Amino acid sequence: MNSPLSPRLADEAVASYTRAHAFGDDALGNHDATAIATLIRERKLSSREVLEAAIDRAHKVEPAIHAIELAVFRQALREARQPHEGFFAGVPTFVKDNTEIKGLPTSHGSDAVSTAPAKRDGAFARQYMAQGFICMGKSRMPEFGLNATTEFVEHTPTRNPWHTEYSCGASSGGSAALVAAGVVPIAHANDGGGSIRIPAACCGLIGLKPTRGRLVDSASARFLPINIIGEGVVTRSVRDTANFFAEAERYFYNPKLSRVGWVQGPGSRKLRVGLVLDSITGQRTDAETRDTVLATAKLLGNLGHHVEEMSFNIRDTFAHDFGLYWGMLSYLMGKFGKQIMGPEFDKTRLDDLTQGLGRMYRKQIMQTPVMLYRLKKIQQEYAALFRNYDLILSPTLAHTTPRLGHLSPATPFNELFERLMHYVSFTPLNNVSGGPGISLPMGQSQAGLPIGVHFSANHGDERSLLEVAFALEQAAPWRRIQDAC
Repeated sequence: MNSPLSPRLADEAVASYTRAHAFGDDALGNHDATAIATLIRERKLSSREVLEAAIDRAHKVEPAIHAIELAVFRQALREARQPHEGFFAGVPTFVKDNTEIKGLPTSHGSDAVSTAPAKRDGAFARQYMAQGFICMGKSRMPEFGLNATTEFVEHTPTRNPWHTEYSCGASSGGSAALVAAGVVPIAHANDGGGSIRIPAACCGLIGLKPTRGRLVDSASARFLPINIIGEGVVTRSVRDTANFFAEAERYFYNPKLSRVGWVQGPGSRKLRVGLVLDSITGQRTDAETRDTVLATAKLLGNLGHHVEEMSFNIRDTFAHDFGLYWGMLSYLMGKFGKQIMGPEFDKTRLDDLTQGLGRMYRKQIMQTPVMLYRLKKIQQEYAALFRNYDLILSPTLAHTTPRLGHLSPATPFNELFERLMHYVSFTPLNNVSGGPGISLPMGQSQAGLPIGVHFSANHGDERSLLEVAFALEQAAPWRRIQDAC
């Protein structure tokens, strides 16, 4: 029988403390995934020792953060006895609950969905698990990944390990919380509007959304009129992210893109970096986030790179069009849920955000052709931004991480939608354009939570993102939750 840690089965009382992590003197220690894999490969640790430490950590911290949708610890222990191949052989991980893993159900964070255990791993899951990971279960996410916080109407929210009264971001919020809290060093994430980069920013992690087509697409992504979904991971070290993408490329390489290859440290080029402080929505970034971005720009200058403010020439209809596309996906889920999710789908159990987005789209449905036309043009407009720049530096989010409740799906729809459009005003451009983007933990708010900054690169140039990430990690090492007061 698997460990009954799913918050759907029994919501536990909120912990009385505000910081929640499980780092300690065990097999996992303070190691990143690369170090753990090396220790296993050199037989200084066994995969079972590592997995047992991860299970102990999950039991310790899960009552405080509520990040696990489904735990399969006994199954994972059986798998740990078997030999594994791949760069990350024997390293424990969690897979986000919108990705099919053989033998496990997939709920997409929704009470409207009830699926049988998958008969096989999904297309991307095969690429992910080929790196040798041991899956400990599914991580939590908000309904269909539509929200920027991992909160629910009827269930306990997933909490930020840095401060449990605050959001952990979304939609890969469960994965980010588990990595930040030290349960596992790396976890699966995916990104349809910022869902790798947003929780990475909230939880002090590295989150890279790759170029469209870089990794194997999920089945659902292939049927989107504009594929906005990128697969990836959240990690605590740049080298874990770099090694993941290098290994993923060994499994599948898209010949239309330049290879990422093995990136092992800062690059030697002096980069031209365009600086953007406020989003195309016209709303000003808050002071703490702004100061963090400016400090990062100064650090880049000290490292020899050229940074200057740039004109951000993206059509002013983008925010409206992305919001309408977001609504269209919600509308289609409500209308065709039984065909998409199976006959047990119950649209009456969709949350208020999903239903509100669907209603908003229905009122504007006649705008669909022009909306899709304009969004498809964004790829060229995005590429044009890099005629004079190698990278673009911006905030990841327009303001610091909010307290739980600010973005709750129980909030009246119009108010919630406005809050989301203000908060998530930088990351969606990379999803629509297909360009890569990375969030790095470069600052700290007055509340003690991480602040992320965002770098964008031209299509296929993940290498430059990783090189600048290595350089910043070396120059200003990330703050660690286990060292924070």
